Amino acid sequence: MEKNMEKNKHKKIIVGTAISLCTLIIVYFGMAAYFKNHFYFGSEINMVNVSGKTVEEVNTKMASEIKSYKLNLKEKDGKSEQIHAEDIGLKYNSEDEFKKLKDKQGSYKWILAFFSTKDSKMTAEVSYDKKLLQEKLDNLSCTDSKNTIEPKNPSFKYSNNGYEIVNEVNGNKVNKSALYDNVVKAIVKGETTIDLQSLKCYVNPKYTTKSKETTEIKNTLNKYVASKVTYTIGDSKESIDASTINKWLTVNEDFKVAFDEEKVKEYLKKLSDTYSTIGKTRKFTASSGSTINVGGGDYGWDINTAKETQELIAAIKEGKDVKKEPVYSQKAASHGSNDIGNTYVEIDMGRQHLWFYKNGSLVVQGDVVTGNVSNGHATPEGIYSLKYKERHATLKGQGYASPVDYWMPFNGGIGIHDANWRPAFGGSIYRGDGSHGCVNSPHELARTIYENIEEGTPIVCYY
Repeated sequence: MEKNMEKNKHKKIIVGTAISLCTLIIVYFGMAAYFKNHFYFGSEINMVNVSGKTVEEVNTKMASEIKSYKLNLKEKDGKSEQIHAEDIGLKYNSEDEFKKLKDKQGSYKWILAFFSTKDSKMTAEVSYDKKLLQEKLDNLSCTDSKNTIEPKNPSFKYSNNGYEIVNEVNGNKVNKSALYDNVVKAIVKGETTIDLQSLKCYVNPKYTTKSKETTEIKNTLNKYVASKVTYTIGDSKESIDASTINKWLTVNEDFKVAFDEEKVKEYLKKLSDTYSTIGKTRKFTASSGSTINVGGGDYGWDINTAKETQELIAAIKEGKDVKKEPVYSQKAASHGSNDIGNTYVEIDMGRQHLWFYKNGSLVVQGDVVTGNVSNGHATPEGIYSLKYKERHATLKGQGYASPVDYWMPFNGGIGIHDANWRPAFGGSIYRGDGSHGCVNSPHELARTIYENIEEGTPIVCYY
């Protein structure tokens, strides 16, 4: 009895197994027949599910999908814009690609699709009109210059407590090249949304408040405004501190601290206008005892604004208290109202007489002949400085060449020199028989002046 039961049980197992196997074979071949004309389950083209569809159905579906394609551009401040398929002439390169995918799948490998997506997914190539795409991008609101806020590096604000950092401006300026590249990638992949900010399609400021360079600039600015420069000009003093220096400082396009040299020069020009004395009218005590006003000429103090601009900037960069004199392109004997000092040549052209004083003592004096006033060669008034002195010079002009033993120019081609060809000096000779502008002197007078005078000595000429 037990043996019969075992036989029946064994028989049932065999029959069940056979039935299951037959069922599986039927299902397998039935599905194979189905997948002969249909895509495998899990099939995707450009992320569109085409499972169980025929090639014709896929052609229809994909044509519909591409016509309705829309790429959403997520922009800053919650704004968004769209690019539609029709805007750029978007289309698939060929519908044959879908059939190729189906042919590659075959009908008998359908069961493998559950374990691998190798033959179930594809990205079909699309084409678009590049010119239309560029025009679309150029006409977006986010690329319109009217809506663009330019990015700005941090700036720096000065107050009595020094410089503080002002936050950068991120702005919303689009990097058009990056935008174009990312839009093309999205279209090719069939993506429907891109985030411009996460894809770095915006132009950002090069530096932020957290940048090392920003802190360095702040420290440099505060170092410079901590400087104090005091000019000593004679008995006067002029000081420059943070209240002035901060107006000269800028941060340039290279994010470096720079000086506005024009403003520095402007300050020094005003300083020069105050303290330079070239050409200014001075009160002069003549040998006659009277006090006269003499103006003009090229003698006096003159600040070299170009060189002093560089020296002043260098001093400020030290970040310290600096006491200095300005750089002069020309100096006088002393500062103050009487910068002529007590060594000078005095020429009274009305009296046709010359005096030479050295260290307050009269060295020599004598009559002279100055420029001929009748033919417009009058010797100019003013205070000049002796340019140099020369022995055995030949003075040349239109129609003459005169050798002299002692030549001392002080005003261009005008100077003091001996004139052995003259039999007399002084009086009114200069009115009709004067020189071409020079101061003609007796030989001994010229020699004595020459032997005692130095370059830069003031020459005071007046009528």
